[in-house]
Amino acid sequence: MTLMKGNLLADVPAGAVEEVFQPLLERPGLKIERIVSNGQASPAGFWYDSPQEEWVLLVSGSAGLEKEGEPGPQIMRPGDWLHLPAHCRHRVAWTDALQPTVWLAVHCG
Repeated sequence: MTLMKGNLLADVPAGAVEEVFQPLLERPGLKIERIVSNGQASPAGFWYDSPQEEWVLLVSGSAGLEKEGEPGPQIMRPGDWLHLPAHCRHRVAWTDALQPTVWLAVHCG
């Protein structure tokens, strides 16, 4: 068995035109990935609706995450995490435009 290791804050792509998704570990029913946002947001009218549960931790930067049916975005700062049940419709309202926003996302189920 090979030991895998890394650093979530190493080689963070700053200023990327699109969000950067980097798989860190994948197994049947499980995916852990680093997501780096540089001011990106979900397109107008777009909602994520995943068949899997998702747990996200905001590592650096800041973001606003909207959940369908709630009045405003959940403001996220470093250390904040959310559990999104399967089929919880949500979208990224905004991410920090002045610095990279680094997320750790765990998809399971």
